[in-house]
Amino acid sequence: MLETILVFVLGLTPPALSIWVMHRVKTRAQARLAETTRTSVVIISPTDQHPPDRHYLEGVGYLIGDITCRYNARSAYIRCAINPSGPCKNCLHYEPKD
Repeated sequence: MLETILVFVLGLTPPALSIWVMHRVKTRAQARLAETTRTSVVIISPTDQHPPDRHYLEGVGYLIGDITCRYNARSAYIRCAINPSGPCKNCLHYEPKD
């Protein structure tokens, strides 16, 4: 009888240990994700002022940055590949489009 109980306990130990480890890893990952999300979210209010270098291009929509530059990202959120946050004025990497 004791041998049967011992075999039963030894058989259930690896799955129980695996479930416990998976639960701990999941909890840590969720906590890390929540911390990352909390620190990196930027809330943009509709009452915020638009950037002064915002332009409307027919067929594309609103773009920011100098649209005559070769590196302009043609995006409403990113100015260019080299200097994403800007400013475009007096940028060292400005190259006019060919």
